Amino acid sequence: MAGPRPQLGAWQDPSAAPLVEIRNVTKTFGEHYAVDDVSLAIYPGEFFSLLGASGCGKTTLLRMLAGFEKPDKGSVLIGGEDVTAVPPYSRPVNMMFQSYALFPHLSVADNIAFGLRQDRVPRAEVNERVAEMLRLVRLDGYARRKPDQLSGGQRQRVALARALVKQPKLLLLDEPLGALDRKLREHTQFELVNLQERLGITFVMVTHDQEEAMTMSTRMAVMNEGRIRQIGTPAEIYEYPSNRFVAGFIGAVNQFEGRVTEQLDEGLTVHCESAGTDLRVHAQHEVAPGTPVAVVVRPEKVRIFAEQPPPCDNGLSGKVEEIAYLGDVSIYHVRVAGGVLIEAQLTNRARRAAAPLTWGDQAWVCWNADDAVALLE
Repeated sequence: MAGPRPQLGAWQDPSAAPLVEIRNVTKTFGEHYAVDDVSLAIYPGEFFSLLGASGCGKTTLLRMLAGFEKPDKGSVLIGGEDVTAVPPYSRPVNMMFQSYALFPHLSVADNIAFGLRQDRVPRAEVNERVAEMLRLVRLDGYARRKPDQLSGGQRQRVALARALVKQPKLLLLDEPLGALDRKLREHTQFELVNLQERLGITFVMVTHDQEEAMTMSTRMAVMNEGRIRQIGTPAEIYEYPSNRFVAGFIGAVNQFEGRVTEQLDEGLTVHCESAGTDLRVHAQHEVAPGTPVAVVVRPEKVRIFAEQPPPCDNGLSGKVEEIAYLGDVSIYHVRVAGGVLIEAQLTNRARRAAAPLTWGDQAWVCWNADDAVALLE
C-alpha cells in the first residue's frame, strides 16, 4: 500500500500567493551595492532564512522589509500591498533585534506589553495577551522580574514574546540566537521552530550560522556581495548546490576542477588533473565535451578503506596526512596521486580506542557518481 504523498510547500503551488515579494530591489551606500537587484518571494507560514557572511547584504534586506531602510530601486510588497514607502510602524511586521533591546527599568510583563500600550489596546486585552505570551514562551512565573534578573535564554524569550504579542503577519529576526551559548542555542532552535509552527506566523531570519539556517528553515537564500546565489530547501542547497560559491559556503566539500570528456546517459566523465584521473559524476543537464566544470562531493559521501576496495565509480589511492577524531565521526585528509587533498568523513559506529588508519598510512577513497555534482558556475 502506498504511503501518504509528501505535502508540497506553498512555493511549489502555482496557485499560492506569496506573503512577501521583493521585486528587483537595489540599495547602495555611496558606491557600495549592499543589495543588488534582488527579487524574492516568501510564502505564508514559512520559516525563511537569509544566510551569508558579514557584509553580504542580508541585514540590509531585512531592514528594508521592516521599513528602516528605503530601497534606491525596486519595491517591497507584503500581503499584496506595496509598502516600499510605508513607515515601519504602519507595516504588519515586527522585528526581534540581536541585542533584544529590552527596557531594563520595566518588568518582563511590561516589556511584553509595551507595544500594545503604545497602540492603546484596552487594558483587559493587554493583560490577557501578555499572559498568553508568557505561557507560550514558558515564563509564567517571571512576569514581575526585570531583564537583569534573567538568563540570556530567558531574555531572548521575552524579546520574542514582545515581538509576537502584536500578532504581526511577518516576524523578522536579526541573528536571534547570536548571544546564546552553543548548548542553549541548539535547544532554542527547536523551540523557535515549534513555536512558529504552532502560531503559523511567517518568520524571516537573518543569520551567518549555516547550521542554524539548515536546522530551522523551510527554505533559505544564500547571499554573497548583495546578490542571492541560490534559494531552496536546506536539503536542496546542501545536496544540489547550483554554483561553486554555495558549494563551498555550505558545509565542507571536496572540489575538483576539470573538463568534460564524455556525456553519457548515466552522467559525465570529467578529466581532473588534480585528482590524477577521470571522474564520473551525475549530471542534471547536458554538458558538451570540453566544457570546464567543478566536480564537488561532500566528505560524508566519500568512503575510506585501509585496503583496496572493490571497483567503484570513483576510486583513488593516497596517503593519510591528517586525522581529526570528533567522537561521533573521524575526519581524514588523504593526499592522492594528482596532488589534491581529499577529505573523508567516517562515522564511528563501533566503539574502539584505536583508529583503523593512522598518519602516513596508504588509504583508498571512493564515492558513487550519484553522490557528486558537476557545477558550471
